[in-house]
This record gives sequence, C-alpha cells and structure tokens, in this order.
Amino acid sequence: MSRSPHRLPADPEEARRPVPGLPLVVLATLAVLVTAADTYVVVLALPDVLAGVGVAIDELQRATPIIGGFLLGYTATLPLLGRLADLRGRVPVLAGCLLLFALGSLLTATATGLGPAVAGRGLQGVGAGGLVPATLALVADRWPPERRAVPLGVVGAVQEAGAVIGPLAGAAVLAVADWRAVFWLNLLLGLGLAGGVVLTGRGRRPDPAGLVLLLVAGAALGLLLAEPAVLAEDVTLGLAWVPLLDGVAASTPLLLTAVVAGAALVARALATPDGAVLPLRGLPRLVREVDVVGSLLAVVALGSLVWAFAAADPATEVVAHGPVLLPVAAAAGAGFWLHERRTPDPVLPLRELRPVGAWGALLVNLLVGVALVAALVDVPLFARATTTPGDQLGAALVLLRLLVGVPVGAVAGGWLCRVVAPRVVAAGGMALAAPALWAMTGWDETSLDGRWSTVVLLAAGLGFGLAIAPVNAVLLAVTSPAVHGSAGALAVVARTVGMLVGLSLLTAVALRRFTAEVAAIGSPLTICPTSPADCPAYEAATDAAVLTQLHTVFAGAAVAAGLAAAAALLLLRERPLRR
Repeated sequence: MSRSPHRLPADPEEARRPVPGLPLVVLATLAVLVTAADTYVVVLALPDVLAGVGVAIDELQRATPIIGGFLLGYTATLPLLGRLADLRGRVPVLAGCLLLFALGSLLTATATGLGPAVAGRGLQGVGAGGLVPATLALVADRWPPERRAVPLGVVGAVQEAGAVIGPLAGAAVLAVADWRAVFWLNLLLGLGLAGGVVLTGRGRRPDPAGLVLLLVAGAALGLLLAEPAVLAEDVTLGLAWVPLLDGVAASTPLLLTAVVAGAALVARALATPDGAVLPLRGLPRLVREVDVVGSLLAVVALGSLVWAFAAADPATEVVAHGPVLLPVAAAAGAGFWLHERRTPDPVLPLRELRPVGAWGALLVNLLVGVALVAALVDVPLFARATTTPGDQLGAALVLLRLLVGVPVGAVAGGWLCRVVAPRVVAAGGMALAAPALWAMTGWDETSLDGRWSTVVLLAAGLGFGLAIAPVNAVLLAVTSPAVHGSAGALAVVARTVGMLVGLSLLTAVALRRFTAEVAAIGSPLTICPTSPADCPAYEAATDAAVLTQLHTVFAGAAVAAGLAAAAALLLLRERPLRR
C-alpha cells in the first residue's frame, strides 16, 4: 500500500510526541558549529596530517582523497539522511550523525596510513552533512512559518561562524599538541553532543544496561585503534592486543569484547525497545519505506559530480576524469529523475518542489554558493599576492574581515524577515554583496592597506549572511512539514554543488586569461636584453597578470551574486502551508 508524500514519521510514538524543546535545538545548533569548525581546522592541520599518515611533502597531490572524501560523504548521502529525518524523526538522525562523526574522528585520530584517514574523513563528512537538514527541520517543527526566520538565521550564523572559530581553535590545539589531538577532541565533542541529544530529545530515560554496553563496545574499539603505548607495551595489559589464535589477527581480546558488546547492545535494543540506546524499533518497516533504488542513484549522481570537481586540478582541468564521471553522473541523475517520478515513496520530494518558492530557493542557494566560494578562496590569494606575500596567517586575517560579517548578517536577515518580505531581504543582501565583489575587481597592490577594503569585505560578508535565513525560511514555508528534512538536505546540496562547480569554472576562466596575459608580455630576453635575470619590467607585468586573474574571479562572483539577487526577488514567493 503506497503512502502519501505528506506523511508522518515512521515511528507512531514519534509522531505523537510534543514539538522538541529549546535545549534540543541548542544542542543541534552546537553540533552544527562543531562540524563546521572541523572543516577549517583540518585545512589548517592538513600538512601535519599528511606527514602523520606517511605522505611526503612532495606528494601533496595525494591530499585530494582526504579533502574529497569529506566532501563526498558530506554531499552524496544528504538526500537519504534528509529523508530519514522525515521518516524516523529528527532526534535519531541527529544522534546517529553525531556518532558517525565521532567514529570518523576516531579512525582519523588513530590512522597511520592514507586509507584509514580517508575513510575517517568520509565518515566525518556523512555525519556533518546530515546534521544541517535535521537541524533546519527541527527549527521548522518548533516555530511556525511567521516566527522561524530568526532561529533559522541563528543556525545559519552558527554554521558560518565555524569559518571564524575553526582556524582559531585549530591553532590553539596545534600550539600545545599534535594534529591527532584535533580529532580526539572531535571524538569527545561528538559523543557528548550525541548523548545530550538523546537525553533531551527522546523524553524518556535511556536504558542503563544499553548505555553500559555502548560504553564497553566504544571503549574497546577506541583502545584497539589507538593502541596507547603505555598500555599496549605493558607486560600484562598488553595481552589485550595479542591475538588469542595464532595467525588470526581478528581474535584479539579487545576486538572480541567490542563485537560481543555490540551484539548484546543490538539484542538489548530489540528486546526492550522502551528507552533503547539504539532506535531499532520499526527498523524493518523503515527499510521497506526507504527508496533504496532512488537513494543509490542519488549517491552515484552526486558522488560522481562532487568527485569530478573536487579532485580536479584547476591549473590544468575543470573536472577530473570528466569522460567517465560526468556521463555517469548524467546517467544516474536521469535515472533518478525517472525513478522518482514513478515511485510512490520517493527519497526526494520532487512533487514538493513545484512551487516557485521551492525551486527558486534552491536556485538562489546555488548562485550564492558560486559567489561565496570565489570570495573565500580568492580574497586570501589576493592578500598573499599583494600585502602579505607568503604570510598565510596575514592572508587569513584579511579574509576574517569578510567572515565576521556573515554570521552577523545571518542573524540580522532573520530579524528583518519579521518586518520585510523574505525575498526582499535575500535580494537586498545579494545586491549588497554584488557591488562589493565588483569593487574588488579594481583593487591594486595597496588596496588592502586602506580602510575602504575593510568596508568592502564587511559589506560582502553581511550581504552573504542576509540571504541565509530568508532563503531557508521560504523553502520550509512552501513545503510540507513531512518533508522538511529532505528540503533542508536539498538546500545544502544546492549550495555545495554551487561552490564546487563555481570554483572550478571561475578558476579555469581566470587561468586562461592569466595565460593569455603572460603570453602577451613576451620574454625577459626581449624586455631586458642586457639583464634578463633581473628584469623589473617583466616582474611588474607578471604581477599585473596575477591581479588580472584574481580580478576575473571577483567579476564572476559579482555576476553570480547579481543573478542571485534577481532570482531571489523574482522567485522567492512565500506561500506558507497551513498545518
């Protein structure tokens, strides 16, 4: 028997529970902050991570799987996780994603080779990606459409604040410990937040026996992977890492303890579902309701697209393995669209995207992603090419002038939506960002030394922030509450794809212009025939070509921001659904 797309969660008790309280929303928002900050912390610690897993400094191209693995996990599984948040409820998805993030942190913290590090980062990406749509849906559950813009702005502000807090927190940790401490800290935060979400969101006391089994299984697995020298090298305690059967590495006492405790935890959850640590009740029915074929097609389509752009070298190509990955993405995407139109239980609510405000919000998010990534990448590049040559910290401080404006704008945008139409707020924000980005096309070698550059950067950040709350508010207002998790997932997918595609396309166009400029300069032998090794005119012309390349990216970002402003004004038509 088919079910309507406007359906309640699979668990009947979940549907009868009251709207989640504010403490749960606070914990979910903190989880978004932790995972957002983690992205920037890892970028800061990446050279140390590579050295720790055996990648030499002259093999930095092998870092692509670590970065791409996180993006792949973050994006490709979003449709499925968003749908699970609608079917199973927000709390189980939040807790499950935090546990996946913690497990990925454990694998990365204990990695001694590239493979475990990539696997750990992939699991961290899956966990981090699922938190955002579940949190957006949680806010929509608690606040009615006319009042949810401010909390949506707070969630957006916290997510963007990760870009500010992440590098600072990473620098503080790396100043007193090595890179593995970053992931151990992520592990503790993930486990702590998961426990808090379960305690505040389920409204009943967890099963004490289940908690004990979970702690035993987690502690055994953690010790097995970490293998601390003070314990593993002890004559007595070290026996826990020694296989009980000769030649069978999987027979260590710690591994057997983790397996037995995990099996007992599953059995306990099935036998006593009330207060079970693992929400396994109704799992067979959930498996039947989840569109497995659609989920696999979405993972293949998004995964191929993300990897094609994430693994590309902008200096030589727009996409990596384009002849293979792009046709696969296109074929999987077409198959997904055809399948979703026919199945009664789609993994993505395509029918819900028929209102102009729904697909318009996704389009605006896509264009915002294109403009935002150009600013995030090229502002520090411009700083390093002009006022802070070779100084990565100085370039990051320049970017900070833009980043501090984003969370401020996100909260302000949510507040403005209470008195002004959301489409006007979003359009105004991007209309503020567009001229600010265009002003960057006229910057020269000394522009960052003046106060005007700070005004321009702050204006761009405020503009990007102002668009966050109204876009999400319109998307959630014109879609049914039963699919808010999926709608939030689509919003994140649209922005992420916009960032990946925009970065590759804008960088490719800018590099072509740079190549043309350098070719027109000529040779130092021609410009300075008497001293070609020391030719100020050639160096000045080359520096000008670098600025031209960066100006091209800023111009493309300004055009994308202008298009986002126009799309927001025309398409973000808010027609709230009555519950």
